[in-house]
Amino acid sequence: MHAARQRWVDTPQRQGSQYVSIRYSERLLQAEIDSSLGSTGDSYDNTLAETINGLYKIEVVRKNGPWKTIEALEWEALNWVHWFNQTRLLGPIGHIPPAEFEALYERSQQECLKAA
Repeated sequence: MHAARQRWVDTPQRQGSQYVSIRYSERLLQAEIDSSLGSTGDSYDNTLAETINGLYKIEVVRKNGPWKTIEALEWEALNWVHWFNQTRLLGPIGHIPPAEFEALYERSQQECLKAA
């Protein structure tokens, strides 16, 4: 890699992030959890999480707000997560809810194990 690409930019937002990354990795090892870390310690899961957070903010927080209480927002968040996982029809998997697709997948894996 070029030296310019490896240069560390120390901004207030990044201060301490290297320490957090190290602690995150250590905690995963302690818990015996396989990590999804890139070669530089960046978690691939962060991209998905940020995408879902952005979607949630658009579909729930901004569309239905302002919220009178934190409890009202929390309740709506729970409803949205339930809809997102249990009810929403997702085209790339056959216009079925993600939970249904996951259950079908698990059954197919069990059938493969029985057949083997």
